Amino acid sequence: MDIELFMCRSDNYGVLIRDPATGKVAAIDAPEAGAIEAALQRRGWKLDLILVTHQHPDHIEGIAPLVATHGAMVVAPVLAREAVPQAYRYVGEGDSVEVGALRAAVWHVPGHCEDHVAYHFAGDGVFFAGDVLFAMGCGRVISSTIEKLHASVMRIAALPEETRVYCGHEYTLSNARFCAHVAPGNSAIAARLARIEAQRADGAFTLPTTIGTEKATNVFVQAKDLAEFAALREAKNRF
Repeated sequence: MDIELFMCRSDNYGVLIRDPATGKVAAIDAPEAGAIEAALQRRGWKLDLILVTHQHPDHIEGIAPLVATHGAMVVAPVLAREAVPQAYRYVGEGDSVEVGALRAAVWHVPGHCEDHVAYHFAGDGVFFAGDVLFAMGCGRVISSTIEKLHASVMRIAALPEETRVYCGHEYTLSNARFCAHVAPGNSAIAARLARIEAQRADGAFTLPTTIGTEKATNVFVQAKDLAEFAALREAKNRF
């Protein structure tokens, strides 16, 4: 899998993936059409698919112009039909999608919002988590429940440690500072915070992360139970 990572809007990540065998290209979400067009032009790619993780506006606003320009086929969560009416296919837990010869399992991962799905390209060891799991953090509960968010995060954290994870936003510095605040004695968190501060000072991206890295440094992944997870999420809301 070829992967092009870039920024959209103020802090959204844009991601393009390409199957080198067929040349087929997909965007993970469509936060901003102009930024995605620029990335396509940099690589000399044409957009074939848009894989939507959830219905929030900052993940779907670019769909209409991209479909108009490229005729891209849209895959969206089954529970996001009203928000993404132009999809040719709606997917949920147990479905699969193909980008050329690349195959992803669709996971229903509610918690940030009820319709949220993620795309697991197991053959490439890549997981597109949207806004459920972040580097050193997790999503807010917007239109779902903390119980569902906890279950979704724990499910993702059970993936093989070498799995590379791409998420929807560059929130890592804030997340790292929160993790260091609540776990001041954790040397792995302190070391990662220092690295992230240096990366962001240089304008470098903090993705992808890996499941192993998150297990070592993400206090939400490390929460021993739902009560601790919920308390951490509430504390992060106020941080």
